[in-house]
Amino acid sequence: MKNTQILVLFLIGTLLISIGVAFKVTNERKDWTTFFLIIGMTFEAVAGILLILKLFKKKNDSDSFLDS
Repeated sequence: MKNTQILVLFLIGTLLISIGVAFKVTNERKDWTTFFLIIGMTFEAVAGILLILKLFKKKNDSDSFLDS
């Protein structure tokens, strides 16, 4: 998976969490708030796991993390 794809996952997660926080602050229905927060955190967790895996799967010492 490329770095830009992982970044997009982080951004989607951040957007969903922001929507959930906005719903929480305005005291909207609890099920929508929980839905957005859980889905957003799931996106960020998956992106974090993929980022960690990518860091450990470096092909050789001459490859840089930012080159892919």
